[in-house]
Amino acid sequence: MSQKEKPIIYQVLTRLFTNYCETPVVGGTIEQNGSGKLNDINFAILKSIKDLGASHIWYTGVIEHAHDADYTAYGIPRHNPHVVKGKAGSPYAITDYYDIDPDLAVDVPKRIAEFEALVKRTHQAGLKVIIDFVPNHVGREYHSDAKTVGIEDLGQGDNREMFFAPNNNFYYITRQQFSPGVDLGSGDDAYVEFPAKASGDDCFNAFPNANNWYDTVKLNYGVDYGDGSTHFDPVPDTWFKMLHILRYWASKGVDGFRCDMVHMVPLEFWHWAIPQVKASYPGIVFIAEIYDVGLYRPFIDYGGFDYLYDKVNLYDTLRAIETQNHSAARLTSCWQTVEGIAPNMLNFLENHDEQRFASPFYAGDPRRVLPSLVMSSMMSTGPMMIYFGQELGEPGTDAEGYSGHDGRTTIFDYWSVATVRRWLNGGDCKGHLTKAEKELRALYARVLNLAHKDPAIVSGSFFDLMYVNLDNPGLNPHRHFAFLRHEGDETLLIVVNFGDSDDCVRVNIPVHAFDCLELPEGTDPSARELLTGATAARMLSSRMPFEVQVGAHGAAIWQLSSARIKDFSMKMEQGSRKADSKKTPAKKQSKKSK
Repeated sequence: MSQKEKPIIYQVLTRLFTNYCETPVVGGTIEQNGSGKLNDINFAILKSIKDLGASHIWYTGVIEHAHDADYTAYGIPRHNPHVVKGKAGSPYAITDYYDIDPDLAVDVPKRIAEFEALVKRTHQAGLKVIIDFVPNHVGREYHSDAKTVGIEDLGQGDNREMFFAPNNNFYYITRQQFSPGVDLGSGDDAYVEFPAKASGDDCFNAFPNANNWYDTVKLNYGVDYGDGSTHFDPVPDTWFKMLHILRYWASKGVDGFRCDMVHMVPLEFWHWAIPQVKASYPGIVFIAEIYDVGLYRPFIDYGGFDYLYDKVNLYDTLRAIETQNHSAARLTSCWQTVEGIAPNMLNFLENHDEQRFASPFYAGDPRRVLPSLVMSSMMSTGPMMIYFGQELGEPGTDAEGYSGHDGRTTIFDYWSVATVRRWLNGGDCKGHLTKAEKELRALYARVLNLAHKDPAIVSGSFFDLMYVNLDNPGLNPHRHFAFLRHEGDETLLIVVNFGDSDDCVRVNIPVHAFDCLELPEGTDPSARELLTGATAARMLSSRMPFEVQVGAHGAAIWQLSSARIKDFSMKMEQGSRKADSKKTPAKKQSKKSK
């Protein structure tokens, strides 16, 4: 069955999103810089995100994680700052899988209730909720004080004299103290771990450096990294604990999990766990962060994931076209690589790990985004993801503290993002955006709403036109890319231009496209260009190119109707017959001979 809407996911770094501090201090504490709160994500904000074209919102970093703030007054242990990255800490150094991070709460003892209210509010706004599931590692000082009765803490029953044991939750570097290449303090302030635990980035020694994930501990799913053997029968203890955590958050009403670094967890676990969660919560979706194209199909077919990041395929290709002079024609290999699983691919141009599109490290100008945005959102029926502030042209030029000037928005610091702050304007979304920011956001809204609802994009067929245009003098395969999307009566001819000049592109459409998509050839008298709203009579023909005006760093999306083409052809044919009948002289009556 064809889907009715294409998922559009709007990701927010929750701690930063509604932080209205106007003068954040580099490397500042929560007292100096503040933190966004769940309660501040009000209905007006959610409606604004919905109007942008979003169907889901991913609340990144809501689970309790390592941070420098002091919540001991509420019974939450203080984390040692020497194993916290930045003042705010990494959202992926989880310290309690069953709790909401207190930084995000207005009333700390009611932080779970505040999250539940946000879920309800989000649903009322017509959006679905996604949160992180971080299965591969936890924060160095993991301890759950919010876990349900009868659940043992991770590591509670471990045999610490063994590097590996099937039912241990962690890996231990026996008889060796944790000694990373970072300062662990001294005296009462020191962080001491004996025996050392393996770090989350598969560093199986006690000596990670500053570039390692030294703030995290690797979880044991039954793989002995000493000899490579696997121990999945009987089911390891970690599997049961992770399944319980997934069910716990599903019971809170979340609609999906974005699962961190899934390829660092055995595929067998996902095959075992995902169906069990879906059995109780059939509508829930699982999204995989994954960086190995060779694992795409196994993680869908066997692992059970609904969607996978297509980072190393489409994202990397689009970035190379924009920054490394790669040719647009190489995009053909992207759909070929994922042929058959394209509906499972989640595309994006930004997220919390990647550099901002408008940053000096990437495009340097948000106005160049349209061809990449159209390709990401319209090439397939799979989901599209936007990172908060992307639609405003946020350049990621702040050096916030632990996170330096790297083109990214920090995940480690207490901070406030100026473009987002001006848009939200304290929560009424009637902010002080510049003319350019308003125009960019309106452009994103047009593209994303089309991608979200247009039938040809949501569930239609895709036809790559490049193979008949590589030698076409009217199309430059280095800078131009053209394709068709078709569903029912509607055909979209989409052309993007990565070049610096306004171009008239002449696109050849092969007979095979008409046969494959069952398209009629002929003229649509009222074809429409969907980005500008312009209408004109346009011909779909295998005998002459389709001429398209495309601006520099632009795109054109021409919508044509098979019904209008057939109707127009019929009228033209009828008109031609009438004209022919008028031109034919009447026969003269013969005279009889006398």
